Amino acid sequence: MAWQYSDKTKILFMNAVNGNENSHFGEIADADGVGEHGSIACGDAMKFFFKVRRAENPVDDVIIAAKYSTFGCTSAIASSEALCEIIEKGEYTPIEALKIRNEDIVKFLEGLPSQKIHCSVMGAEALEAAVADWAQKRGVDLEALGVHLESKEDEGSRLVCTCFNVTESELKRRIVELNLHTIDDVIGAIKAGGACGACQHAPGGIQDLLDAQWGVQDDTTLDNVQKMKLSPYQLSKRIEAVLEEDIRPMLAADGGDVEIIDIKENLIYVDLTGACATCPGASGTIQHVIEKKLRDKVDDALRVIQI
Repeated sequence: MAWQYSDKTKILFMNAVNGNENSHFGEIADADGVGEHGSIACGDAMKFFFKVRRAENPVDDVIIAAKYSTFGCTSAIASSEALCEIIEKGEYTPIEALKIRNEDIVKFLEGLPSQKIHCSVMGAEALEAAVADWAQKRGVDLEALGVHLESKEDEGSRLVCTCFNVTESELKRRIVELNLHTIDDVIGAIKAGGACGACQHAPGGIQDLLDAQWGVQDDTTLDNVQKMKLSPYQLSKRIEAVLEEDIRPMLAADGGDVEIIDIKENLIYVDLTGACATCPGASGTIQHVIEKKLRDKVDDALRVIQI
């Protein structure tokens, strides 16, 4: 899918990838604050650096330079560039910089596709981590100053999305802050639920947290959410999760197993192995066990074909 980006976003992205001198891409060797957010394994990661002009009282330090390194898409790079520009032009103290929200980054970029809002959130989170690092190095007690870091609130909170390490505390906060009403909204804003999808409708999962905040949706709305079109990656992860949790244990009880050979749209090509490979009832296993379970738990349009 081709995302629609603003001219501002495109310019910042091209400046970075072309190594223009006004780009903020890179690292600060002797940085006063360093923070990270995201995961390369999940497809997006950012490391943020800033240098301060030191004051006699550390609280009055002023950020004079900001840089970043990132593993991510156009939105991630442009959001990182935007964050650096906002901070440098604003001549913020590290504590003042904490007031910068992801909405400020999106506004600076003149908009982002809704599916890419999580990139701006990543920048704000990396900034917070860098400020925490600065405070530790400079001996600043943020709590004593009445500054409460969101990351501290998330410590010890139940993990809801294991793919993207998103806790219940963070989800509840983001649902309110970003006005997220559907699972699609959550995936676009913070990525949670966007990989295997197991946390979307699990007990205590994303839908339950949305319902707790906004009220239970009617059956029609819920059906629409459950039948949202999955990306190829989401579909493969969801299928694999159902295989691992529901199908393979049943086949293993009879000494068999199943291997996915390929997935083409709604067609899943599989190979039965072990005892299932030579079983006279293999076709029944495909239709009444594997296909039925995948249709019930993933998408009722799926068809399973044995190779």
